Amino acid sequence: MRILGLIPARGGSKSIPKKNIKILNGKPLIQYTIEAAQDSKKLTNLILSSDDEAIIEVAKKLNLEVPFVRPKHLAEDKSPTLGVIQHALKFYAEQNICFDAVCLLQVTSPFKTGKFIDEAIKKFKESDCDALVSVQRVPDDYNPHWTFKKDKKGNLELFTGEKEIVSRRQDLPEVYHRDGLIYITKTNVLLEQNSLYGSKLAYIKSPSNYTINIDTLEDWKKAEAFLNLNNM
Repeated sequence: MRILGLIPARGGSKSIPKKNIKILNGKPLIQYTIEAAQDSKKLTNLILSSDDEAIIEVAKKLNLEVPFVRPKHLAEDKSPTLGVIQHALKFYAEQNICFDAVCLLQVTSPFKTGKFIDEAIKKFKESDCDALVSVQRVPDDYNPHWTFKKDKKGNLELFTGEKEIVSRRQDLPEVYHRDGLIYITKTNVLLEQNSLYGSKLAYIKSPSNYTINIDTLEDWKKAEAFLNLNNM
């Protein structure tokens, strides 16, 4: 199976200016994801998709392939990730280069390893699903069976629509949330169904210490603390 590793990194970050190349514990944020992806044994190709010359320059210095400059209309605040992936696939298709799937690796989730990427790809190949995402278990206190929403009268009702609340913690089902580390999707699902997930979705549990998603300055401080604590 031919899998394209895609690292998206646009230049217009507002919450943390120049976030993707901001120095975190001695190296640009993007370098963590690049190094992990380069350590993978199961990615056929690995590329950067970016509109920003400074990010592109950093990536090239780290020996990451940059086959094109992303169009500006795919690098705005509300530009969907799906469009970024489809653009890359169509770029290669015009050169008669095809991939069976795309592995999306986000810079804002820096603490992954090549080994974990390969474990995810292995599980994806074995699953016969349309896509695979990395997940974390939702803490019991936030389990959907213990959460509420307002009804039309302004009262609370169970978010799940059930009439009775699950009374014992032991009876709660395990539920998960996406953690942003890895998305792997079949090419036909991306192009023909316009979906990152398709109709059959596999998952892999991420180690809990991997899942710091850097969107705010507070997240950045958590990442710094994590690195200092682990002497990384």
